[in-house]
Amino acid sequence: MTVATIVPALLAGVTLVIWAVLRYGRGGFWQVTLPRNSRDLPADQDWPAVVAIVPARNEADVIGEAVTSLLKQDYPGTLRVVLIDDHSDDGTADVARAAAAALGEEAVARLQIVGARDLPRGWSGKVWAQSEGIAASHAFAPGAEWVWLTDADIAHPAHGLRDLVVRGEQGKRDMVSLMVRLRCHSFPERMLIPAFVFFFAKLYPFRWIADDARATAGAAGGCILLRHSALARIGGMAAIKGALIDDCALAAAVKRSGGAVRLDLADAARSIRPYDGWNDIWNMIARTAYTQLHYSPWMLAGATLGMVLTYIAPPVLAIAGLSQGQPWGFAALAAWLMMVRCYGPMLRYYKQSEIWAIALPLVACFYMAATLDSGRRHMLGRGGHWKGRAQSSNVTD
Repeated sequence: MTVATIVPALLAGVTLVIWAVLRYGRGGFWQVTLPRNSRDLPADQDWPAVVAIVPARNEADVIGEAVTSLLKQDYPGTLRVVLIDDHSDDGTADVARAAAAALGEEAVARLQIVGARDLPRGWSGKVWAQSEGIAASHAFAPGAEWVWLTDADIAHPAHGLRDLVVRGEQGKRDMVSLMVRLRCHSFPERMLIPAFVFFFAKLYPFRWIADDARATAGAAGGCILLRHSALARIGGMAAIKGALIDDCALAAAVKRSGGAVRLDLADAARSIRPYDGWNDIWNMIARTAYTQLHYSPWMLAGATLGMVLTYIAPPVLAIAGLSQGQPWGFAALAAWLMMVRCYGPMLRYYKQSEIWAIALPLVACFYMAATLDSGRRHMLGRGGHWKGRAQSSNVTD
């Protein structure tokens, strides 16, 4: 055998091992299981008071629907909503007030809108806004046992909070989070969004997050229900004040403190933010990808190599090997088929044809390039831009 045959044979074997480990040894990350639980607490248990905290910066186009979905919750207990207007200049607060007014005086009374103070050095924008909202809630919603952290672009079903509370109370969890359904209508969304959730689940397998014996902790910032006592135990939002990936940082802090954490895919809760263009999704990835790698060039290089071996090498080696009649082509083909099979459930969850699974190597190239761009932006001092505000210069993760 020559080097020209040994090297691709070894690479084909590596790709097969990678996908065997991912499929059978990574917590079943690729499986899609929607939460199922009762929507009622025991008859002798009162429904706890909840306060929803909604940070909003220039969200006039989506905030009305989001606030309406919160104020129309079919929740037997007390729910109040605090919206933090984070220096918006597009009338976000006015749209939110109008949405509450359309539901009547009772809804207006349950909504408080507060303006965030200037962002202090060392805080990321969203975490600071959440901290401002929690501080305001002490007087507006005294005695709230749970804090519901949700985003300004999330529409919740009427039973959403009820389900979360039951899941938290019955499971004795300190944090219950939902990965809401992202919008998947445009061509870029259909091609790239299911992979975003697939890659996230691979990094943070949901089963491992729910396993108290494992250190793995993760959450999705669009929908987090957190016990007030757990928040106090970790020292409040100041414990993660500099985090750009705030949801996973919060989950890690709660789990380190001894709290139980759970993350599920959502059935009905959904994001209403559109990503109609390729550039929109590119920027979403590039904003925090290098942060996920702890700003390490070595980790960036390793992640790039990992993406090549995991997603790009299997189809390239399979086609090359089989076309040349090489037996190692079958190993690469087996890896490619496992990749396709693992991606199928996520495509079905997003109501997309499983044919899209064939394009996963191309999708991986897109994510890999955006991740490299994330590192480039950071090195140029332009990382962490969001809503017209750069944060990477004054925060850490």
